[in-house]
Amino acid sequence: MRTGYYSGHLQAADGQAFGFMLTFFRVGLTRPALGAKSAWAAHTVYFAHLALTDVQGQKFRFWEKAQRGALGLAGAATDTLKIWVDDWRAEMQNQEHHLRAATEDFSLELTLTPLKPPVLHGQEGYSRKAARAEVASYYYSLTRLAARGRLTLAGRTLEVKGTAWLDREFSSAQMAAYQAGWDWFALQLADGTDLMLYLLRLRDGGLDPASGGTLVDPRGRARHLKLSDFMVKVTGTWTSPHTQATYPGAWEITLPAYGYRLTLIPTLTDQELRTGGSARLTYWEGQVSITGTRDGKPLIGQGYVELTGYAGPLGGRF
Repeated sequence: MRTGYYSGHLQAADGQAFGFMLTFFRVGLTRPALGAKSAWAAHTVYFAHLALTDVQGQKFRFWEKAQRGALGLAGAATDTLKIWVDDWRAEMQNQEHHLRAATEDFSLELTLTPLKPPVLHGQEGYSRKAARAEVASYYYSLTRLAARGRLTLAGRTLEVKGTAWLDREFSSAQMAAYQAGWDWFALQLADGTDLMLYLLRLRDGGLDPASGGTLVDPRGRARHLKLSDFMVKVTGTWTSPHTQATYPGAWEITLPAYGYRLTLIPTLTDQELRTGGSARLTYWEGQVSITGTRDGKPLIGQGYVELTGYAGPLGGRF
């Protein structure tokens, strides 16, 4: 399993605010029999999820695509960041990332420029997800990118700018059998600090000690966080009218050694993705606003949160 995950926060000149998410997944299959000649033969499946949070309109939209890695329908380069599923694509040119995705009533075209160097999570990019060594991923992020471009919604084109976040993970193992899901946080704070946290939930209701995170200072220097370095308290819940699954709906996060006390509130409660196809994945992935303090001084920010395993079992990243 390989993933390329972009999320971000955009604002138009008239003040309209949006959150977006565009994720690409590459899943390896059993290779075709030796000597297979069909151009349709494929050993890889690619799929992608696209979501838009319209803050002023209080509306959440999501779309998906899936294609086999054959006949040029979908694919990925091996020497650079370039991945596509039909006409949805993410491509790196020089140091800039170019995103493009379009549906019948929505399109997104963005150029993203890194403001910080890449960050390796875990131990030099090796991120443990359980006690078993094979339940892990190679994981790095660009935690702050400047975004500019345009989005078209309901026939209206808006010039937008803002900030974005890129995650890339490479893994070959599923979640451990005793794990239920994860809560993942990608937070950008106004003091220039970025924060990634993940809580690995156990089926018995506890947290896996492999849970952790990374704190990235304004200059891009990263510090690995153990589970004992932070606390996440759920302060509200939301029950989906679509699936009846109950998710956390608000949080308080504290990092005592670093002076942070943060409150996270979704900009829209219903940001649940319910995908089709053979996987039929259901999870909550949405934009949050952040208020709080650092060493007692007021602080604001914005972020994205991903919640899996609340609407049924989910293995691997997906």
